[in-house]
Amino acid sequence: MDNAHEVLIRSLKEHSRLADEDVAEVCSLAWMARNYEPNEDFIRQGDVPEFAALVVSGMVGRYHLLQTGGRQFLSFHMSGDLPDAQGLFIERMDHGLCAIGPASVAFIPHKEILKAFERRPSLGIAIWRETLLDAAIFREAITNNSARPMRARMAHLFCELFCRARVSGLNHGNTLQVPISLVQLGETLGMAIATVNRTLQELRASGAMDFRDGELTVLKWRELQELGDFNPDYLHTRKQTPP
Repeated sequence: MDNAHEVLIRSLKEHSRLADEDVAEVCSLAWMARNYEPNEDFIRQGDVPEFAALVVSGMVGRYHLLQTGGRQFLSFHMSGDLPDAQGLFIERMDHGLCAIGPASVAFIPHKEILKAFERRPSLGIAIWRETLLDAAIFREAITNNSARPMRARMAHLFCELFCRARVSGLNHGNTLQVPISLVQLGETLGMAIATVNRTLQELRASGAMDFRDGELTVLKWRELQELGDFNPDYLHTRKQTPP
């Protein structure tokens, strides 16, 4: 497993300035790690949180579990993300987190993080900013699922994932491993499986992208961006986004 400290430092530097003392504080944090299989939960709705989860490698998904047993995926998270940092300040988790494909997750005790905040308030601000970026992604997802047509909705999701991966250096040229199943795409975008298949065919036919067997290939970034009505400003990154 990659060094969790290095992964977190790299991620925080994407949107915040860290002093040497902040970096040293991150490196002092204790953590324990575990590997997860696809679809395996590591946080369940209703859990009482004691640890913050850091995605070290792979991809994880945040979801609401419905009373019918169905799921609504709310967001996807990659290496460097702290998808449940909100758990520092709430008594029970109101969502679940599961691996999307194989994933490695490090767990940092809340008490360690809170002590680090006291010693280095600037580090606390950086992690707080991480939660604000999560909120920005949530807001965009609401707009995407409620106001955009199906093709634009799917194109926007692929644009977001590719853009975030590009900033973090997780892509390989114009390709990105996105181990999301077609069923999970439907649970994310509010589409029946037949609509997912039809919409994917339309996007492939546009020549802007391809998505097969968990691999996203961006063939024409500008065209895909236009199809998805995608503006990356809401990601608030300090680094350049795809050209």
